[in-house]
Amino acid sequence: MSPAGRHYPVAARRSATGVARAIRVMIVDDSLTVRTIFKRMVESDPALVVAGTASSAERAIAQLAAEPADVMLLDLEMPGMGGLDALPAILATPASPQVLVVSSLTMDGAEHTLAALQMGAADTLPKPRPGGFNEDYRAQLLGKIRALGARSADSVSNAEGPIERSFARPAPPLRQRRTDVVAIGASTGGIHALGLLLRTLRPDCDWPILITQHLPASFIPVFARQVENACSRPADIAEDGTEIRAGRILVAPGHGHMLVRRSGDRLFTRICSEPSLSGCLPSVDPMLSSLATACEGRALGVILSGMGRDGVIGAQELVAAGGTIYAQDAASSAVWGMPGAVAKAGLASLIAPPERIGETIMAQASAPLLRQG
Repeated sequence: MSPAGRHYPVAARRSATGVARAIRVMIVDDSLTVRTIFKRMVESDPALVVAGTASSAERAIAQLAAEPADVMLLDLEMPGMGGLDALPAILATPASPQVLVVSSLTMDGAEHTLAALQMGAADTLPKPRPGGFNEDYRAQLLGKIRALGARSADSVSNAEGPIERSFARPAPPLRQRRTDVVAIGASTGGIHALGLLLRTLRPDCDWPILITQHLPASFIPVFARQVENACSRPADIAEDGTEIRAGRILVAPGHGHMLVRRSGDRLFTRICSEPSLSGCLPSVDPMLSSLATACEGRALGVILSGMGRDGVIGAQELVAAGGTIYAQDAASSAVWGMPGAVAKAGLASLIAPPERIGETIMAQASAPLLRQG
């Protein structure tokens, strides 16, 4: 998730005639008050237009058939079908809108929201308590809508070919040197991508996996359980001094960055809350930067879907130390911000969908080490 209040450039949407048009937004919530507030916020941005509102998931699906939307604001807790049960049908509509889940920060809300994100919803924004629909909240909401709407613009303007085709750096030999750790960074759209990647990793790939995902701190315990279920290997929330061990996954806590330090031949995590250049907490940059030092480049970094540029600085340091970076491609990303920034900087040896990234990791883990010298 992006830092609060950050503004993103307005995405130019173009019709078949080449005339710019606004990003179409559908608002789905059983509360008339909430629908009205969101409608006013969306209409305050000239780059956005309200395509429709609905008080139930059933009505939203029916409306999408007649009035497509680029982005949907979806409440999960509604009478009838409910947003979570309706999500597969929403994503399967011809318009295939990007879904921004607006939910509560309760434990049940976290469970349902993360389930929706794993199913393919792009992002989440906590629904504030009464009085919380302020200017900061409006800025966050509009920033997310514009970023998610930009994906449709990219798919239109780049229909003739993948925009990342010329960015990949020469790939190293499949197993040039030992890999100590796989580190994955993700944000908007990254939970769905992460699930696809993790499901490709068989038990014989026992490299430790570190994950930094932009999420509210209250979501992290639920997220760690979700990760554990996705790949059937133990997943824990990192703490100061947690040992990084083979076959296990460590998740960055919501209140700090997850760094790596070496003690002899063992690796441990360190939690740091100092501000990062990306403004994110937790941030991907410190994780990758610390691996460049602690592992002397014997690490593989993976950057999945997300807004902004978090991960570029750390990726530069890891590659300079001899490490490797893989990035999710534009076509499969909800937002090609983080992976796109890494790819455009010429740091990624592989730019591909999550499943192919996972398959490449498996192939690399299975390949024999090349003899040095």
